Amino acid sequence: MLRTRKIRWFSGTLVLLFLLTLLLPTAMLSQAEAAQAQTSGIDAVLVADVSNSMNTSDRDKISNEAMKMFIDMLPTTGDKVGIVAYTDQVEREKAMLEIQSDADKNNLKDFIDQLGRGPYTDISVGIAEAMNILNHGADPAHSPMIVLLADGNNDFNKSKGRTQAESDADLANAVKDAQAKGIPVYTIGLNADGKLNKNALADLAKQTGGKSFITNTPDDLPQILSEIFADHAKLNVVKLPSVTGNGSYQEVTVNVPNDSVLEANISIMSSKPVQIQLKDPSGKDVNLNSNEAKLSTSKSYSLVKLLKPQEGDWKLRVKGAPKDSIDINLLFNYDLQLVADPIKTKSYKKGDKIDLAARLENGGQPLQDNDLYADMKATLVINDKDTGKSEEQPLNNTGSGFAGTFEIPDNHNYELVIRAEEDSFYRESEPIIINAGGASGGQAQPTTPAGADDKPFPWMPVILGAIALIVVVVGGWFLLGWLKRKNRGFVGQIIVEIRDENTGDKSYPQYKKLASFRGKFHLHQLLQLDPELKETEKYIFTPGNGDRLIIRNTAGGTLEKSGRAVDASSGVELKNGDRLSIPLQQADKTILIEYLV
Repeated sequence: MLRTRKIRWFSGTLVLLFLLTLLLPTAMLSQAEAAQAQTSGIDAVLVADVSNSMNTSDRDKISNEAMKMFIDMLPTTGDKVGIVAYTDQVEREKAMLEIQSDADKNNLKDFIDQLGRGPYTDISVGIAEAMNILNHGADPAHSPMIVLLADGNNDFNKSKGRTQAESDADLANAVKDAQAKGIPVYTIGLNADGKLNKNALADLAKQTGGKSFITNTPDDLPQILSEIFADHAKLNVVKLPSVTGNGSYQEVTVNVPNDSVLEANISIMSSKPVQIQLKDPSGKDVNLNSNEAKLSTSKSYSLVKLLKPQEGDWKLRVKGAPKDSIDINLLFNYDLQLVADPIKTKSYKKGDKIDLAARLENGGQPLQDNDLYADMKATLVINDKDTGKSEEQPLNNTGSGFAGTFEIPDNHNYELVIRAEEDSFYRESEPIIINAGGASGGQAQPTTPAGADDKPFPWMPVILGAIALIVVVVGGWFLLGWLKRKNRGFVGQIIVEIRDENTGDKSYPQYKKLASFRGKFHLHQLLQLDPELKETEKYIFTPGNGDRLIIRNTAGGTLEKSGRAVDASSGVELKNGDRLSIPLQQADKTILIEYLV
């Protein structure tokens, strides 16, 4: 009796562990997916051709203005931006910087203003490095993208022996990586000298799911940048009436349609500076450097950002030079997702009817303001996966969501997407997969013949199954431990300084917060992937116990901790206040690090 109980206990324990092994990773994945669905953040790398050819194709440095305007249009906090300036090599770059304040945006814009020009061009260098930055520094919960500003032409250094075929191969590899990871490349072709290679840029955008634009004047920037934002964030650009300056203030109404708007970007473009005033829906004057609104200006644009604006009519007043044309665009930012109800089964046949429903959610919760539905229209987009044909059918607006019925027209496989749209934005649901693929779709499985159970008990399959079960449980246990270690977070920050051993000069301290990293990162990432300091890739950081940090030299060697040489090949533990000196042989520099919690 005791032996039987032990066997039952052991079997029950195995079954429980097996179920936990199956369910825990699924729960972890669903939480991660939910977090990602609730995040509208962007991880963008801005890639600029800074070769000497830009002196003619980008005489007015449109690329600089476009990059700065892109940064100003981003939300005030949360997004990440990296920058690559290339010729036939990476001239300057900035690793992914998480925007947490106006100072971070100014830091990025100051970096752009310092970009110079150099000889030769190789577009593959810029795109490959952008992918490298995203692969090392992107947030998995964000939506990645690349914006390329170039004329699309290559100009190789003959002394290096670089060929067009080699460049094409490297670009193809970078594009393949972008396609696999769903990273669109948006291209802005700069064409002041009329020598734009528009086909190369258009093809690059098309292959990666981005869009291609052409300009030879800063006047086009608001429309181009607005369309890039709109396409990537599923928004619609609202065009406001243009104004012809007369030397006096003129009023334009900016309607905020509902209280689900997180931000409203009002971009204002004119050939000469304009003066701007703003009143909220109650008629009160708004400070353009406050928690309500922020004004960003450059030599070719002004941008007013309304922060969590009140619903209603805002009054924008602009004063421009006489006869100066002033163009105004409006782009809203929403934290909304369109979520479709799950269907009952995944196997159907021709003629079956499937009831569909979807609703908007804010932060993972159903939308509270049903007024937002009032002017919305919803469409069911039907993609026949067997024939490649697509068609659309309207859905009903219920006042708190959308509903309709799809009747399966044939024994094919289908992908359904629900799209809801109003004047300022649109949203699409995750695809719904319908399996109605011919004879296998929806048919009952054969029944077991009578007497089929009158067979000896299959002990051997049970024993083999138990062994396999134990292997799965143990493997799952180790897998969960590995996933936990891989996704373990960091705390605190690292202060980094670089000392030139030839001159003794030290750089200004850089404060690097570690919260955005998971599992591990290398020192080169903290140094903004500076090519000169590439040997720092061998120094790997991992989280330790008790808010401590472990640094290890994967190539072997020593570093100085508190003035004493220590072997870093097996890992050196850092606690709050510890300092390190890491000498670099190739660059003749020393990296100085202080860890603070």
